[in-house]
Amino acid sequence: MRAVIQNSVGGPEVLVIADRPAPSPNAGEVLIRVGASGINPVDGAVRAGRYPLLGEPPFILGWDVSGTVEALGSGVTGLKVGDAVFGMPRFPKQAAAYAEMAAVPADEIAPKPKGIDHLHAAALPLAGLTAWQGLVRHGGLEQGQRVLIHAAAGGVGHLAVQIAKARGAYVVATASPEKLDFARSLGADEVIDYTKDDFVDKAHDIDLVLEMFGGDHAQRSLKVLKAGGVLVSLLDVSDTTKAEAKAQDIRVERMSVVPDRAGLVELGKLIEAKKLAAHVAKAFPLEEAGAAHAFLATRPIGKVVLTA
Repeated sequence: MRAVIQNSVGGPEVLVIADRPAPSPNAGEVLIRVGASGINPVDGAVRAGRYPLLGEPPFILGWDVSGTVEALGSGVTGLKVGDAVFGMPRFPKQAAAYAEMAAVPADEIAPKPKGIDHLHAAALPLAGLTAWQGLVRHGGLEQGQRVLIHAAAGGVGHLAVQIAKARGAYVVATASPEKLDFARSLGADEVIDYTKDDFVDKAHDIDLVLEMFGGDHAQRSLKVLKAGGVLVSLLDVSDTTKAEAKAQDIRVERMSVVPDRAGLVELGKLIEAKKLAAHVAKAFPLEEAGAAHAFLATRPIGKVVLTA
């Protein structure tokens, strides 16, 4: 099979196409013929050595996957060869989704939502589960609450806006000037140009903040939350921020996304109800994985995807 491998850490140029033996599914696993695999910022951080989740190279990147079941390992039930599935298996361990085949745990994938292709399904799992788990599991989002979503046109942000709206929230979104209209098109009730306005001056009485920058940005996000509110951060939060939050009766949740079949099913329901859609900025073939990583670094609207 063709796979994108890297033998050293570095820039996008370290990603090269190679022939590798196709994996065989172990007990409890399925072999997926990959239709598409999504690219996320964490992929670039691992590639560059800034976030050594996979240890030293060589390894194969990729966690987002959508494809068809090619073979079943022993003990797998509820799936059959030919089923269309998607998921974010094994994170943060190696899932090796940048390949034509991937062997993954059967309980970490779900049926691909009806009405979308592998390209758009592969754009969903990691970003969609991050948004879902952040808002619903960690944030306890309820209908009628006011939510502030930072970077609302990014991979996680654009899905978070839609999920929050689908659950009846009032959404305040931050974005750069060229992405404001896109954030509005997702259903955001208010949009803030963060290059021009300070969100602290514009957002008020917020119940839940989804924060993905950390540091001072997380600390300043406390200023817009009301007592009893929740700050959900995708990055580490300082002890100072935690102390300030406690003094203001604000709950701080530091989250890391985890494989979640039930969450995938919920995302699928929203997609089939036409309340959620992944925006794919651009798709690249496996052979152009390096170019895809370089493009992602330009911070496009939505997601970047590889097609097998």
